[in-house]
Amino acid sequence: MSFDESSDLGSEHDHPPADPVDPVRDRPEIRGLQVEPENPHGEPTPDRSPGDTNIAKWGFDLHPQVTLWSAGFLVVFLLLTLVFKDRAERVFADLLSGIGATFGWFYILVANVFVVAVLAFAFSRFGRIRLGGQYARPEFTNFAWYSMLISAGMGIGVMFWSVAEPIRHYAEPSPFFGVDARTTGAERAGLVTTFFHWGLHPWAIYALVSLALAFFTFNRGLPLTMRSVFYPLLGERIHGLWGNLIDTVAVIATLFGLATSLGFGVQQVAAGGQLLFGTPDTTWFQVVLIAAITGLATLSVVAGIDGGVKRVSQINLNLAVVFFLFVAAVGPTLFIVGSLVESTGAYVQTLPSLSFWTETISGGDWQSGWTIFYWGWWISWAPFVGMFIARVSKGRTIREFVIGVVLVPSLLTFAWMSVFGGSALYVQSEGIRDVASAVESNVSTALFDLLEAFPLTFVTSLVGIVLVMSFFVTSSDSGSLVVDHLTSGGKLDSPVPQRVFWAAMQGAIASVLLLGGGLLALQSAAVASGLLFACVLLVAIYSMKRAFDHEMLFIEAGRPAPPSASAATAEGQRLLTEAAAEKDAELAELEKVAARERDEYDQRRASASRKRRP
Repeated sequence: MSFDESSDLGSEHDHPPADPVDPVRDRPEIRGLQVEPENPHGEPTPDRSPGDTNIAKWGFDLHPQVTLWSAGFLVVFLLLTLVFKDRAERVFADLLSGIGATFGWFYILVANVFVVAVLAFAFSRFGRIRLGGQYARPEFTNFAWYSMLISAGMGIGVMFWSVAEPIRHYAEPSPFFGVDARTTGAERAGLVTTFFHWGLHPWAIYALVSLALAFFTFNRGLPLTMRSVFYPLLGERIHGLWGNLIDTVAVIATLFGLATSLGFGVQQVAAGGQLLFGTPDTTWFQVVLIAAITGLATLSVVAGIDGGVKRVSQINLNLAVVFFLFVAAVGPTLFIVGSLVESTGAYVQTLPSLSFWTETISGGDWQSGWTIFYWGWWISWAPFVGMFIARVSKGRTIREFVIGVVLVPSLLTFAWMSVFGGSALYVQSEGIRDVASAVESNVSTALFDLLEAFPLTFVTSLVGIVLVMSFFVTSSDSGSLVVDHLTSGGKLDSPVPQRVFWAAMQGAIASVLLLGGGLLALQSAAVASGLLFACVLLVAIYSMKRAFDHEMLFIEAGRPAPPSASAATAEGQRLLTEAAAEKDAELAELEKVAARERDEYDQRRASASRKRRP
């Protein structure tokens, strides 16, 4: 090497090239659920655009059919519940028991179908498909991604039920296990049943919806709405009546599912406030709390995903981790670890039979108030959580996505339930506190009664209240973004007053449900709204399979799919036809070869036979 060459090389080191583009650091700020369609190859796109039939007046930008149908239904429901408040509780009770008795088997079956479908998509050849195209990269770090998954997916629920559910199952175990109440067998059954309700099944439901939405948005350039999932079956008709109906069902299911969670959360906040500060724990005070916390949620709504949801979600997760570690350290640590290991193994062992148990042969109505309620709740939450997860999951393969959305959160949930539920079972069985009686008296006090057994009760109870409130904010915030997006036809950036309106509507529904029947009304609303949406998801699985088949053809051909759904569908169908023709040609050629070999074999046998003749 000459001196000049080395000098040039040294000059390069003195002036290094600019940093490569970081997809997380250098992406534009995300304020809503908007997705800018990508078209790097300049291919033709359809004339339709999100929200092109909207009505834009008085600070709103709304899809007329979806908004009027869903809002009209909700207004009628709220008025009837308030007018006939005395009869509403009985109606909700009959609704819950009726759906459980008539459609319980259906809920049990479809939940298993959703689990199998998601795992099949992830661990088959489809697992290679990347959301956003084969060269897309994630827009969020793994920590930020998991924070938003957990906060949006189950935040309020795990706070409310992590102590209450294992204790309830300890006092009244599921008939499936055939054990007596308040025994060691009931302890094991309590945690296993809780794992079942909060494990693979709910997260698989979320993963199914979010995977479908992410694929059709990032890989096919369609709006981030439920109607887009059905493009392989309906084509451009997703912009008409059927698409409007699908999005309307998604809006109603989302709002009822959210209202159920918000109702649970505010009941817990009110119960904690009464224990710590002596505030009233009445239905009307809970309504006031809903209004106040919904007001806080609107501030996060205005800030958008990067400024609001992501920051609050990360604060939630950090505070939850500290809370989790504190209880694990001051509680019965060895019992917690042992129960986690033992209950996880028992869960895996009993999962196949427990998943298909319908209580038909044994009889009874235990399942209506538990498993059927949970499956309905998760399904009704699925459009909200699924749309939110989809928006933040660009750049991940289907296999990576399913592992991240199903397996990791399930294990984290098991750990959380073991720390809080396991501690409650230990405290109860050792006679330290009678948590079961507190839960039976008021299920909302379960967490705070457990914390009475540990040091720093006031501080930890206050942290529990803050966590529930912050999870309330992220759920309301994320939910209003989702509903707003659906009712604006998937428009890229809808007005802020519109988001505030839907945040207020969530609070109104939760308030009316509490006034019309409390916990029972919340459970009935979730189960009823999830039933119809479960049918929608069954059809969506077939639609996803067709779209993934086309996507694999583009991957195997080594070229990107067209950016528009219509072009990708047409080109995918052409490749599918060509592949089928090539396969038929190969089979025909193989048949010719086989026929030729048979003829040659027959000729050799005939020749040998002639030679053997005298």
